[in-house]
Amino acid sequence: MSQITHLQQMSRVPFPTFRAISKHTHSQMQNLLHLILFIPSRIEVQQYGIYPDKQTVEAPPSHLLYRLLMMNGWWDISILLCQEWNISDFLFLIKNNSRFHLGTLVNLTGMALSQVLMRQLEALREPSSIKGVVMFGCDIREVRRLWALATRMTLPEFQWILGDSQNVAELRTEGLPLGLLAHGVMGSPSLDHYVRDSLELVARAVGSAALVNPAMALIPGTTNCMDAQQLNGSSGEFLARFLANTSFEGQSGFISRESQAQILISEAHHYIWSLQLDPLGQPTWTRLGRWRRGRVLMDQGGWQSHPGSRIGGDWRRYAKLHMRVVTLVEHPFVFTREVDGDGLCPAGQLCLDPLTNESSVLEGLFQNLGRRNGSVPTHLKKCCYGYCVDLLEKLGEDMGFTFDLYIVGDGKYGGFKNGRWTGLVGDLLSGAAHLAVTSFSINSARSQVIDFTSPFFSTSLGILVRTRDTAAPIGAFMWPLHWSMWLGIFVSLHVTAIFLTLYEWHSPFGMTPRGRNRNRVFSFSSALNVCYAILFGRTVAIKPPKCWTGRLLMNLWAIFCLFCLSTYTANLAAVMVGEKTYEQLSGIHDPKLHHPSQGFRFATVRESSAEDYVKKSFPEMHEYMRRYNVPTLQMGIKHFSGLFVMLCVGVALSLLTTIAEHIVYKLVIPRVKEPRSKYWLHTSQICQEHSLQVDQRAVEEHQGQNYTPESDWNGPIYKRTDQLL
Repeated sequence: MSQITHLQQMSRVPFPTFRAISKHTHSQMQNLLHLILFIPSRIEVQQYGIYPDKQTVEAPPSHLLYRLLMMNGWWDISILLCQEWNISDFLFLIKNNSRFHLGTLVNLTGMALSQVLMRQLEALREPSSIKGVVMFGCDIREVRRLWALATRMTLPEFQWILGDSQNVAELRTEGLPLGLLAHGVMGSPSLDHYVRDSLELVARAVGSAALVNPAMALIPGTTNCMDAQQLNGSSGEFLARFLANTSFEGQSGFISRESQAQILISEAHHYIWSLQLDPLGQPTWTRLGRWRRGRVLMDQGGWQSHPGSRIGGDWRRYAKLHMRVVTLVEHPFVFTREVDGDGLCPAGQLCLDPLTNESSVLEGLFQNLGRRNGSVPTHLKKCCYGYCVDLLEKLGEDMGFTFDLYIVGDGKYGGFKNGRWTGLVGDLLSGAAHLAVTSFSINSARSQVIDFTSPFFSTSLGILVRTRDTAAPIGAFMWPLHWSMWLGIFVSLHVTAIFLTLYEWHSPFGMTPRGRNRNRVFSFSSALNVCYAILFGRTVAIKPPKCWTGRLLMNLWAIFCLFCLSTYTANLAAVMVGEKTYEQLSGIHDPKLHHPSQGFRFATVRESSAEDYVKKSFPEMHEYMRRYNVPTLQMGIKHFSGLFVMLCVGVALSLLTTIAEHIVYKLVIPRVKEPRSKYWLHTSQICQEHSLQVDQRAVEEHQGQNYTPESDWNGPIYKRTDQLL
């Protein structure tokens, strides 16, 4: 030792040696340049030497547990004692904090029978606000047994914590609850760890000194004891100051300077572990953080922190994590079907279609759905299935979380409109949903407000062109003419029929009862028969008008129908030829899209990534297509035919006509006064009425006498049969 000290004093350079000393030896050593490294059962750090001491570096379990409970907000806890254990320090910390509420303290010491343990564990049910259970003095076999009993008793889901320090390398995973927390060291460091840490200590100190004063740090040391010179300073003394102030995370522990002395100590690694599922679905111990100098330090990205907190994390077990997931119906990723008679889904995932994005409404619906006696309207329940639903179920199984699934209220992907986000993005930003799983495109605007996972399915934008159906629909005959042309034809037909009737009845040569003893009458139905026969070019039995004006109007209608029929025939040929072709588009820059012709329509899904792309890149094209955009892709491809709409309108008009007929028959006709002059009747009606009157008079005046009728224009005249004889 004296030789080493003499050599160090002459060379003025820190000199590392390995030796074993007692705890109090370092107080007698005054050589500041002597770097001592040793590894006894208890090791201390002399000036620039590393001395790990279990008593000085071991983390107090009571303070560590206290910090864990505070960081996660587990203020209501219960305690389980598997054997006699000193927890006075822990109880002192808990009782001195008014926010903590200590529930039941269950002492299981000496209890081996399962029935006795179950009676003791029943005390954990009260109070119901208990969040965590801290266990002291319990080995893994006892923890496994307690967890099995708690599962059999259906106790509430607690956060289970092993209070005493554990050797995680010796812990097992079988039969333990997911989310179980433990803390402890991985094992005692080896000699190689201390040697590497000592070399790293010197390297860090030399590097820091060279940055501050390269000349002083790199002065050559004395190599000849006879040539030693007395200088004001040396590189060894300069380096000694940096050695005393260097701290880092080494392999043997955290190397740092003791606050009360010129001592560097190696604080052993004390980690915090949680039992979680690995990517293969197997339980494994996952490191969450470490204990260092009275603080819990989380590993970077080890766990999601509480909102608004910069340190700490949430160690709630994955199995307890419950998420609300929003989706959007998009084939083939998400399909929906109706629930069965019991309101359940034999296949697929039960989801809700609440038609709203209010968080309070959604929370109330899912709470009612989860209760035993709760009920949700059947029309809000759906069965969701598809690729994304299968992916979500697999994620929940592997990651160990549960979820409630619902369909987005407005049926949109999400766009920034009127100063707020809509659709899926709006639900995520408002907190109505924690996760969105569907066919959801990633763009720059959405990436600025929400986070996306790695894409699980890659697609690109495409243009769909509607192809003609192989079988023509029932309304194909109307394609050659515009709907306004068809409407004009049939309106003109009925107007022409009305005027034909008016002209015929007001003409002295018309087919009317007053018109030169005509045998037939030209009515409005006769006029319609004439007009329809001319329009469709069919030879049918008709009653043409007799007056000159009516015949002139009928010929004009025939000329009009000839032009219409010629136009229809010519357009029909063009339509049939064009039916076999479809629009050829070269891409998004096709002139047909940027300069659309009349009748050419194209659109996309509203508030989708495709619409956002077109809006930013081609504003003029977006302004044209905006009027044709549809809410969903299915509505854009399979558009309803106008024939159904026309059929519905026709049914409604027929009902209104029936109602009008009854109103006229029951209310209008009885109130019409009979004119003084005779009204027009059909000849058959006149004869029938006159014969009835004569028969009635003949019966009343000449009962028992025989009469025979004689025909006349004005009706039959009855004469006595005896006069004829």
